[in-house]
Amino acid sequence: MTVSFAVVGTPQDRRVTLFRDAVLARGLAEPHVIAWRDVLAGRELSAPTGASAGRELAAPSDVLLRIDSPGEDPQADALLRGPGEPSRVGGGAAWYRAFTAGLARITAIPGVRLLGDAGEIGVMFDKRRCHARLSAAGVPVPEGFSAGSYEELRDAMAARRWARVFVKPAHGSSASGVIAFQAHAGRVHAATSATWVGGVLCNTLRVRAVTDEAEVRRLVDFLAPDGLHVERWFPKASAGGRAFDLRVVTVAGRPTHAVVRTSRSPMTNLHLGGSRGDLEVVRGRAGLWERVLEAAARAAGCFPRSLSTGVDVMVGSDWRSVAVAEVNAFGDLLPGLGDFSGHGRDTYAEQVEAVLTGAWT
Repeated sequence: MTVSFAVVGTPQDRRVTLFRDAVLARGLAEPHVIAWRDVLAGRELSAPTGASAGRELAAPSDVLLRIDSPGEDPQADALLRGPGEPSRVGGGAAWYRAFTAGLARITAIPGVRLLGDAGEIGVMFDKRRCHARLSAAGVPVPEGFSAGSYEELRDAMAARRWARVFVKPAHGSSASGVIAFQAHAGRVHAATSATWVGGVLCNTLRVRAVTDEAEVRRLVDFLAPDGLHVERWFPKASAGGRAFDLRVVTVAGRPTHAVVRTSRSPMTNLHLGGSRGDLEVVRGRAGLWERVLEAAARAAGCFPRSLSTGVDVMVGSDWRSVAVAEVNAFGDLLPGLGDFSGHGRDTYAEQVEAVLTGAWT
């Protein structure tokens, strides 16, 4: 039987384009794209044959269905968390409820096989649940706790004698709303890409420093109702005066691609001013590269029904310890990056290869 692919995503998203290119490169039919906005709005969808699907979601029968990010679409964002500026921070709880409801609808599509388990995607998009799953499996992660207010945050830090933490919205992504926070000797310092624009907290492309405690309190208390996951600060290794971590992509449970992300700020995200570093800095350290790959593989092993994951692995300042910061369901956007095996396949071609060769079943 001829293999067919479909994608739930945003048609103009680069992820969808790159996956389509990988499928076409294997001589297969162009994947059918189901728009997230249609999933979330419950609109009528039709199979590629043009057959009517009534009010039910439909896709080509007997296809392999990839679930991709609902990002890059203001209409989908409005359906997920209500109307408003797409760059705004907050609304994570509403977003998560709508997102997981959408995942349930996708799961109910007849005649398809999912390339990413909807339940596992749901866990990866809840930092508290994801952290708990990783910790229970023995994956190295920073210690963490939940907080419901600035007062709870400070009390929990004091009880643990922690001076530095990362405060993360439970359902955030791309470092949106993340606060790198430290308190010492009556002084506070926070680094975040969130800033107030006309009374709306928005995600920007610039990390700013906040030293006024009232402003830090305002930020934390604004984000707290949607849920906060707090992790102990893991001191990262530095190279060339820039701290770094790694995004490791796994396919069929196996690490296949990695990029070093460096920054002078606590956030290494490339869209926040981070830059790609030299992977050989890590690969050249005896034993370190193996520990990075082992941590990524163990993290991916917590999500065995997901074809691909993007695992953020931190290297400690001692250049020996490693810890997993995040596991991303849609973390495979590393354009132009070849696989470890030297075949020259990007992350999307690697996934198509895994499916076609039976490496992922």
